[in-house]
Amino acid sequence: MTTRITLDPFVSDLEGESAKLRKAGPLTAVELPGGVPVWAVTHHAEARALLTDPRLVKDIRAWGAWQRGEIPSDWPLIALADPGRSMLTVDGADHRRLRTLTAQALTPRRVEQLRERITQLTENLLDQLPTDGSAVVDLKAEFAYPLPMYVIADLLGIEECLLPRLKVLFEKFFSLETPPQEFISTLTELTRIMVETVAAKRESPGDDLTSALVQASDEGDRLTDEEILSTLKVMVAAGHETTVSLIVNTVVNLSAHPGQRALVLSGEAEWSSVIEETLRYSPPSSHVLIRFATEDVPVGGGMVPAGDGLIVSYGAIGRDETAHGPTAGAFDITRTTENRHISFGHGPHVCPGAALSRLEAGVALPALYSRFPDLALAVPSRELRNRPVVTQNDLYELPVRLR
Repeated sequence: MTTRITLDPFVSDLEGESAKLRKAGPLTAVELPGGVPVWAVTHHAEARALLTDPRLVKDIRAWGAWQRGEIPSDWPLIALADPGRSMLTVDGADHRRLRTLTAQALTPRRVEQLRERITQLTENLLDQLPTDGSAVVDLKAEFAYPLPMYVIADLLGIEECLLPRLKVLFEKFFSLETPPQEFISTLTELTRIMVETVAAKRESPGDDLTSALVQASDEGDRLTDEEILSTLKVMVAAGHETTVSLIVNTVVNLSAHPGQRALVLSGEAEWSSVIEETLRYSPPSSHVLIRFATEDVPVGGGMVPAGDGLIVSYGAIGRDETAHGPTAGAFDITRTTENRHISFGHGPHVCPGAALSRLEAGVALPALYSRFPDLALAVPSRELRNRPVVTQNDLYELPVRLR
């Protein structure tokens, strides 16, 4: 009988759990919250190979447990395993068709054009923070969260007045603490907001991704309303959650490693090195759901049987010693590694917003530490609490003193 590692739905010790998964081997049997069995790839080289393996698909109809009715309709992670038809859930030609439109809005040139707007938003948010150093500030709520939400709203053409409500809805969407009935109402409201946004762009298009998706559909590019709505939900969720966690985790890492902070503040290390090391050491996504094997897929000395599900455990992968050497467990912004990290994915499903996330962090973090070089956590790092989100490396709050 296969021994499975049960993932903690309350994420009480993410580092310990990631280490346990990594030690169990490159392919590990795990149990997701709700008692759902899947496999997890936990080593760097094997993950790179599997992320480009065409025998692993995103279509939930290839999941044997789903076909057999073994996955309950109220499973708390069903909206992540089956989020609707978008570039996240299709493969091949359909994936290329849906991804192309999004990628056109996120080309390096168009992303770089957002730098001035991101800089302006960053300075505005910093201006609103207290400067006396005595007050405790939730840096996540006051800075790390609103910046990427404003940016994604600009990108998608979403009205800024909707952002506070979207914050509440997406926290409920990702949290395993949300009761089933409330989760359903959350999905319903998210869909309504996106439907209204699409309708507004049909009536009055602008220079934004939503207008581009609507125009492509109206010109016969075969985008259905479901594809447009699902793409918008994915873009809002992925477009802000990743960057929020990247900014928060970087502040935590620099606070816990003052020697590393001194290197970057003195100019001896680049901020880009800090960002890349944070992405490796504490990636924003701890586990990404879910791919399905269309046939038996060998992995190392194990096997993902046909019809089984596979998750990618980035939290474990980032500190794989076979990829990053014996110091993989250390936060080191001077690290040079041939393999880098794959925390934004790899292959055809690599995150199309990776460049935007890097740009936002690359603007926000130097500006934050230029204003507050002695920024310090207001509580010991061991007291920081992860939200009960099995897919995200996400804190409830980040209490700091700005000095």
